[in-house]
Amino acid sequence: MTEDLASRKCIPCEGGVDALSEEAATDLLGKVPGWTLVNGDKLHRTLLFPDFVRLMSFVNEMAELAEAEGHHPDFSVHYNRLEVTVWTHAIEGLSENDFILAAKISRIRDA
Repeated sequence: MTEDLASRKCIPCEGGVDALSEEAATDLLGKVPGWTLVNGDKLHRTLLFPDFVRLMSFVNEMAELAEAEGHHPDFSVHYNRLEVTVWTHAIEGLSENDFILAAKISRIRDA
């Protein structure tokens, strides 16, 4: 299921659309294993790496992906632990783009 979302492209969102309902977000959450729903308006995943260098290599890959998609995650680096949060800032909630980006991040991490 993750592959279905991962094969899609994020569509630019500059506001003017409603955020997904918590019910819709919960339905899509099943398509992005390893991610959790936070307060009904953000996706979160913790990723562990063997060391800092490999974590930073992944962060750079994730940055390239985010630029290509035009949709950017928030993240925090803690030596070998990466906290990734995805949400659509323009609508202050979740859009389908967030699930697409989460699936793509998972695909490069789990490859």
